[in-house]
Amino acid sequence: MPVQDTARRPLRFGANYTPTQGWFHHWLDFDPDAVRADLDSLAALGLDHIRVFPLWPLFQPNRTLIRPRAVEQLVQLADAAAERGLDVNVDGLQGHLSSFDFLPAWTQTWHRRNLFTDPDVLAGQEEYLRTLAAALADRPNFLGMTLGNEINQFSDGPHPDPDRITRGQAAAWLERMLTACERGAPGRMHLHAEYDAAWYRDGHPFTPAQAARLGSVTAVHSWVFNGTAQRHGPAGTATEHHAAYLIELSKAWATDPHRPVWLQEVGAPAPHIPAERAADFTEATVVNALDCPDVWGVTWWCSHDVSRSLADFPELEYGLGLLGNDRTLKPAGKAIAALVEEWRGREHRPPVRSTALVVDTGGAEDAPRRSVCAPGGAVFEAWARLTAQGARPTLVLAELAQDAAHLTSRGITEVHKADEVCQGLPSGPGPGAL
Repeated sequence: MPVQDTARRPLRFGANYTPTQGWFHHWLDFDPDAVRADLDSLAALGLDHIRVFPLWPLFQPNRTLIRPRAVEQLVQLADAAAERGLDVNVDGLQGHLSSFDFLPAWTQTWHRRNLFTDPDVLAGQEEYLRTLAAALADRPNFLGMTLGNEINQFSDGPHPDPDRITRGQAAAWLERMLTACERGAPGRMHLHAEYDAAWYRDGHPFTPAQAARLGSVTAVHSWVFNGTAQRHGPAGTATEHHAAYLIELSKAWATDPHRPVWLQEVGAPAPHIPAERAADFTEATVVNALDCPDVWGVTWWCSHDVSRSLADFPELEYGLGLLGNDRTLKPAGKAIAALVEEWRGREHRPPVRSTALVVDTGGAEDAPRRSVCAPGGAVFEAWARLTAQGARPTLVLAELAQDAAHLTSRGITEVHKADEVCQGLPSGPGPGAL
């Protein structure tokens, strides 16, 4: 099969919306005027979409009660975004945000039930996602649903109290919840999104194959505090190309050679990225990500800083905004605004990446040795080395590395093994803790 042209579509630039008043607790005291002011400050950057986060316990405090007023407020937010030219993606099951877990009481303590397998919990989640999707189905600016924010963290360590499941149970949960979203809003872009344990952690029940094959697009969340910046420094090739690496890593498992990939979360976390380097890191990360074919768009984490009046966040969470908590523009925000202006009206058509690095994780479905892809792993370090040499590598599964039809479909003409590339690299610590 010949290499197909990348779809001629405009790149999307957006932000994960963190309200200035009350953070995500703003749903308790929903203030449309404050939301509008926040959205005005985002529209001023030239952004075209936001990702928004209902808090699951507030929207569905009882398994059979989805609060109509909360759903109405979500629609109000979407309509306010539309007035400012902003499309909206909605994360349903929150789930987990910035180190805090938000789970309804009917899943915890005396009512403790597995989030991914209990029949009553599944039915409640299914109806909740369907309801949110249906409420927005007639809004032209509604992009679709993301099932939840990094909900895979509830299924495995290092979560202190995980709901353990198998790979098959994870896949069944994903398929059922995506179907619920489709029932609520047929034809929209419904997807799921995991933190990088899905790509890097041996034995994790959410897998690269699920991430790259289920849902309308593949979502990747790129955070360099996972061992990347610690190992390679704030300006290292691996650090500034981490998002691009995840985008290309996802393509190793994709069955569609041109499946869109959404860089749905990426940020500049201090002190791993010092404040004085935030703008440079932001520009480099986005430019490098956009050198990957088939990118749907980039959604920065996050829109506004978290107020210092709120307690107990990890220190790095307070300053990730493109704008301050007072809506003043920060250096990272200036960098994003400049990139948006540069790309306005342009087609995203980077050259094919013809050099590939082999990914051998011990099997495409389970990927039992996927830690080779993590910071410090052979695949990760070999990819970084090739990138530093200017090779623009992609990645290919070992099972497909000699499949001529597959290589041709992706435009791959040169294949390398990680151990060959890594010969002569200095030894160092293993994969960073997740």
